[in-house]
Amino acid sequence: MGKYLVTAGLPYSNGRLHVGHIAGCYLPADIWVRYLRMCGHDVRYICGSDDHGVAIMLTADKEGKTPREVASYYNQKQQMAFKGLGIEFDIYGSTSGTKFHKEMSQHFFLRMQEKGLFEKRRTRQFYDESKEMFLPDRFVKGECGFCGTKDQNGDQCENCGKILDVDSLKSAYSTMSGGAATVKETVHWFLDLSKFRPEVEAWLARAEMRENTKAYVQSLINNGLVTRSMTRDIEWGIPLPIDDPEAKGKVLYVWFDAPIGYISNTMEMCEQECGHAERYSDWWKSKETKIFHFIGEDNTIFHCLIWIAMLSAEGSLSLPEGVVVNQFLNIQFPDKSEVEKISKSRGTAIWIEDYLSEGGDPDILRYYLTSIAPERARTIYKPDDLIAKNNADLANVLGNFVNRVLSFNLKYVGAEVPAYDKAKVGELDRLFESELLATHKRVGEAFDNYSSKMALQHIMDFARACNKYIDDKKPWSTRKDDMETTKVTLYYGIRAIHFLTLALSPFMPKKTQEMAKMLDLKLEEQKWSDAVRELVPGKLLGTPGILFQKIDEI
Repeated sequence: MGKYLVTAGLPYSNGRLHVGHIAGCYLPADIWVRYLRMCGHDVRYICGSDDHGVAIMLTADKEGKTPREVASYYNQKQQMAFKGLGIEFDIYGSTSGTKFHKEMSQHFFLRMQEKGLFEKRRTRQFYDESKEMFLPDRFVKGECGFCGTKDQNGDQCENCGKILDVDSLKSAYSTMSGGAATVKETVHWFLDLSKFRPEVEAWLARAEMRENTKAYVQSLINNGLVTRSMTRDIEWGIPLPIDDPEAKGKVLYVWFDAPIGYISNTMEMCEQECGHAERYSDWWKSKETKIFHFIGEDNTIFHCLIWIAMLSAEGSLSLPEGVVVNQFLNIQFPDKSEVEKISKSRGTAIWIEDYLSEGGDPDILRYYLTSIAPERARTIYKPDDLIAKNNADLANVLGNFVNRVLSFNLKYVGAEVPAYDKAKVGELDRLFESELLATHKRVGEAFDNYSSKMALQHIMDFARACNKYIDDKKPWSTRKDDMETTKVTLYYGIRAIHFLTLALSPFMPKKTQEMAKMLDLKLEEQKWSDAVRELVPGKLLGTPGILFQKIDEI
């Protein structure tokens, strides 16, 4: 069995979580982790809030709080949202609260400084005259000089993904005062990413990722790796650990310290698990461990270029085995024709906290978000579509099949797996069993390709085949004059429910617990290979029930 460390991109602790966040990386990673554990692998799922940088400072300024207060508040909000959706981490830390983070971040910087990898240089930066402060990253907005998109942050265009600076951000203005941004000179420490091209390309060639991601990263390399500042002129962050008068008041760039949070949170987890933080090396310095990062598309540059350069420079830690990148999720409301970006400021966000507090079923949302997962292209969240999929897929297909098979079996056989005459097994039954086995293989292959969306599609295709099998076999008719054939049908129907229970458990952990109870099955003891095993005739079953109700609004 393998050993896996799976991470999901650290969300900024400056706001609540919406459906776009969840679909981007947290749910896909959670589903994959659950599948890996069913396969018997030793897995840890690491995450935590990204607490430093301008985004948190802006929120603190608006809310009249300190950055630490803001980070702590939203970290707790995020944990509650994740828990409500059944997204389970082995640790959910924070870059300002995990006690090992400052030390590990400064270690990275010093290690790279000792190797002469940083260049101290004077540079031009946006400045707010009224606030008397420099304006890094999100403190300044403007028009992207590459694609013309307005209101883009000062470090990267969200639309085209290009890196922005004082020359490429047009009509810049301060997000602190709203006034026009001027340009002043300051000192920063720069990392020349072009020096790491051999290491990055060697890693890219062997890394596990979708082909569209690999092609995008290679295009960035081909266009030339740039020199980027790894420090900032702000108060909230990890202080530069060097004795230099010009380093006073400067902190590490948030995208320098953020991915180090994967390591510091692993240290925190190890201390909690066994009392020895140094055991993080079992995960980060072991050739036996495969490290996978799940991220959104806007984090690709940082994880596939800067982070790989940092790890290569540090030298003692493992590079990720793979990076699974999902695209953005957009939204379209029933009363609007246009597709919109999910945005707090535009009022187009579906907040997880609100969905759950208003009685939304977490597994229905998990199912829907997986069915429309933006794995290779941006997709659209439609509230009406969620309702339609619940009613058509979950209530009519899955729920209907489970209920009618188990209810029929209880009425005409009893609360047990039917004992049947194998001589009565016919061609339809053998074909149905073959389809079950084939689906098991297809689902495993989809997971091996990091596609929970395709895995779910295969499972639901089989669920539709299950209903057709029952319709074709007509147990309500055969039970009148051929009870032995009826028992065969019900046996294979219950075996299919057993398969669906295990196969769907990574996607809908709560609903499959209900299904397992109907089968009198301890789901936590089941392995992926158990999904295709034959059932024991005479084994007692639980009580049938209604899995999904039809809904007309959310």
